[in-house]
Amino acid sequence: MRVVILGSAAGGGLPQWNCRCPICTLARSEPERVRPRTQSSIAVSPDGDNWLLVNASPDIRQQLFDNPVLHPREGLRHSPIRAVLLTNGDVDHVAGLLTLREGQPFTLYGTQGILGSVNDNRVFDVMAAETVARRAISLDETFEPVPGLSVTLFAVPGKVPLWLEDESLQIGAETETTVGAMIEAGGRRLAYIPGCARVTEALKARISGVDALLFDGTVLHDDDMIRAGVGTKTGWRMGHVPMRGENGSVEALADVSIGRRLFVHINNTNPVLVEGSPERADVESAGWTVGHDGLSLTL
Repeated sequence: MRVVILGSAAGGGLPQWNCRCPICTLARSEPERVRPRTQSSIAVSPDGDNWLLVNASPDIRQQLFDNPVLHPREGLRHSPIRAVLLTNGDVDHVAGLLTLREGQPFTLYGTQGILGSVNDNRVFDVMAAETVARRAISLDETFEPVPGLSVTLFAVPGKVPLWLEDESLQIGAETETTVGAMIEAGGRRLAYIPGCARVTEALKARISGVDALLFDGTVLHDDDMIRAGVGTKTGWRMGHVPMRGENGSVEALADVSIGRRLFVHINNTNPVLVEGSPERADVESAGWTVGHDGLSLTL
């Protein structure tokens, strides 16, 4: 199984278009210290020819351009992307669907709750129904979006997308609006969880023994954005577990048997983004890799 991290940043990417926080400033002035990153997405293939795109980032056109394995290969119109899977309805995971509208056949997968938010917004009708099939998947249902690649979706603690929040908002609920994906091929297993509000015992049991884990790395500390002076929300309020601190993911997952551990969906205010920083060294010493665009795994 081949895995390519197309985008490793959280919403807005790095640098964010209007942000002058220290990390965004470094990304512009010293990209050797802070790699620019596009918004969260990966591509997975069992054979290197047929690919599943997991989440459609607003940066998808650039991501496809930057990764030749995803270029058209034959005829006037072609793509090796056979299917797209959504793990939630966040803007940074669905807006790229609007780019995938040039008459290219593929199947769009997601839970009923996630696809429902897409179906309810008519702007996504630019993906013609006769070209792009939409298939709702139940939790814990194993399906094969690409021949030789099986996927099972499971609920993780989260929340509804920001643009659907109202007075009924619940943070940390396990519903079909925020899911992880267990992806398997050739006896190897990858767990992809770009959004998660907390690490539960059930989640630890679910991912135990995987060959690789790509996990929510939005914030290092719950108050990253407050410390940076660019926001008032905590990681918890955004539906993201911090890496460090009380109930942080590094410590919570330390005793779980996992092959490779990588952080993805990293917010622009997270200091682990700075190469050579104490914060980067800290998570690396705990066995984690800070993901970056273009990082490729062969499992």
